[in-house]
Amino acid sequence: MKKYRIEEQKDHYLVKNDHGATLGYAKNSPVNLIEEAGFAFKDLNKNGVLDPYEDWRLPIDERIADLVQQMDLEDIAGLMLYSAHQSVSTEGLFGTMFAGTYDGQPLSESHAVISDLSDQQKEFLENERLRHVLLTAVEDLETGVKWANKLQAYAEALDLGIPVNISSDPRHTTSAHSEFDAGAGGDISKWPHQLGLAATFSPKLIKEFGEIASKEYRALGITTALSPQVDIATEPRWMRFNGTFGEDSQLSADLAKAYCEGFQNSQNGWGKESVNAMVKHWPGGGSGEGGRDAHYGYGKFAVYPGNNFNEHLKPFIDGAFKLDKTGQASAVMPYYTISHNQSNEMVGNGFNHHLITELLRDKYNYQGVVCTDWNITHDAPEIDSFMVGKPWGVEQLTVAERHYKALVAGVDQFGGNNQAAPVMEAYALGVAEHGELHMREKFEGSATRLLRNIFRTGLMENPYLDLAESQAHYGIPTYQRKGFEAQLKSVVLVKNESEVLPRKARQKVYIPKRLRPASVNWFGQATAPTEELPILPETITAYYDLVATPEEADFALVMMESPKSVGYHKETGYLPVSLQYRPYRADLAREVSIAGGDPLEKELDRGYRGKTNTVENEADLDQLIATKKAMGDKPVIVTLDSNNPTVPKEFEPYADSILIHFSATNQALLTIISGETEPSGLLPFQLPAHMETVETQQEDVPHDMEAYADSQGNVYDFAFGMNFSGVIQDERVARYKK
Repeated sequence: MKKYRIEEQKDHYLVKNDHGATLGYAKNSPVNLIEEAGFAFKDLNKNGVLDPYEDWRLPIDERIADLVQQMDLEDIAGLMLYSAHQSVSTEGLFGTMFAGTYDGQPLSESHAVISDLSDQQKEFLENERLRHVLLTAVEDLETGVKWANKLQAYAEALDLGIPVNISSDPRHTTSAHSEFDAGAGGDISKWPHQLGLAATFSPKLIKEFGEIASKEYRALGITTALSPQVDIATEPRWMRFNGTFGEDSQLSADLAKAYCEGFQNSQNGWGKESVNAMVKHWPGGGSGEGGRDAHYGYGKFAVYPGNNFNEHLKPFIDGAFKLDKTGQASAVMPYYTISHNQSNEMVGNGFNHHLITELLRDKYNYQGVVCTDWNITHDAPEIDSFMVGKPWGVEQLTVAERHYKALVAGVDQFGGNNQAAPVMEAYALGVAEHGELHMREKFEGSATRLLRNIFRTGLMENPYLDLAESQAHYGIPTYQRKGFEAQLKSVVLVKNESEVLPRKARQKVYIPKRLRPASVNWFGQATAPTEELPILPETITAYYDLVATPEEADFALVMMESPKSVGYHKETGYLPVSLQYRPYRADLAREVSIAGGDPLEKELDRGYRGKTNTVENEADLDQLIATKKAMGDKPVIVTLDSNNPTVPKEFEPYADSILIHFSATNQALLTIISGETEPSGLLPFQLPAHMETVETQQEDVPHDMEAYADSQGNVYDFAFGMNFSGVIQDERVARYKK
């Protein structure tokens, strides 16, 4: 007697077993059903036999072991690849940067639609046997659902029928300006940057974010999140500061745990609501010398002048590796950096045997996948280019030798690599050194870990999406409201002289335009100069009357961004990264750098003592000073969008009220300014008194700067924040304040 029924969907079939697994397979699939004991099973390898890996009744480990034994080396090598960025959008920077071809033509010149698979995607699925895909921008939900189903159908038709694990960088922030949140946009709920989540000091809120985000991810077919980023940001100048939970190891550990618990939703066991969390970046990337970042050759070194390496491990070992229900984050990503003098070899973390095998695997018993950061095995012909490889410390090796060194270090997977050939070459190098048995066992160990993340998210049974079901968890008002509430809770009030906030509705407000000179973005692309209002007029007029001059206004609103500068230029070499608006001369910088050396450099010294740097957005300060002068005694309110801590001494005297935020929407800011809700955020970092304390702090040590004291006597230290009644003193402050 049959114990299952088949339901026809638009592009696939659902097979619902009585009190058993629901299976999905494509309408045009070569996969057939096998019936045993009245139940249905998918014949994924098309051999007419029910193999253990196809039997959903068996324990996952037994199924994985069977599948691994059926995989040849090329299958495993393909499983060890993680694709370069894939875009399913025709719009914006990421829609054009990662565009593919269709029958050899650009999309606009072909008969294809954006939800079709590109030539490149078909190539890496079929010929490279790749099964892990990084998704960036998506045109809309329907397009994303169609594309994901086509991707899964294509993979299902091949060989063993292993489905695709689709992943994403963070995609819930309110903008998509950088590589690190390339997935942002669309109709999903909008939350603060991760640093803004930290400003809530609320593990409960962060866990709820993970639970909501996991549902929205699964609505798009995404089963792995390339997050959270748990590096403790002990170096305030680091360009990835805003992607962290701040500088405190305990707060970061608590929030890392909550984030991973939310995504790896196990309320009903691993399954269709679960998303693997890939925690990054082991062993912490927040101590780059001088604040420079290891996406570039000029920022490859993490340094530890305070001998504080072990504290950087706490968010991993006390947070992401101590989950209540799922044990550990499913995957870990080492950072690009060379952790200076932390082992006997000066190589990037993804190549470092001590850091991955001896420390991560052996000492801390990490059982999940280790995936490299993107492109560490590619060449790096330029020291200051974002769009090149990051083979730090192993530049002299061949691409195949880099893969082998990473494998020896303990890596399972290669981020940003669509090519299986160098993995196979690395295998051959290993056979020559250690023999066939050793390398086959090594490959099988990686395959087992990689497949576990595919099996336990339910992909082996049903990787297909139903549009109506996806719509039930995508762009819905409840999730949008929760994200907006989190934005409100992330805003930090640090100054409110004479209680100028809140401001009653329908007052007249003056907002100066934001000026930006021509510049170059992280990808090396030129951006044109701009002069524009930093807020849409219709957004402000819902609350206040926008006027053209300070003379007409009841108050002014100056919307600033934290200072932006780069610590290296081809013409001038190494420069100080500045957190102040006015030109900064680094007279107190260390005379000789701690670390240095690159095949593209003649000198080992990366010092910049005595050099001066300017920031891209100095005009923000000019606009504030001019506005204050024009307003006279009338209130001036400043909102500061903070990617990094900023030196307040230049702007605080000109502001009657200051709101620090982390890419919150303007509507959220106006909700607080108007008094509809009170600010409740706390600073997840110190605001430095001056650049001298920034320059003399130790890159690996938290809470070691002199914090700024304002004209009201308040000190802008870690865990400081105000509401409309004064300084916040609650259980969060009691728990975390140093």
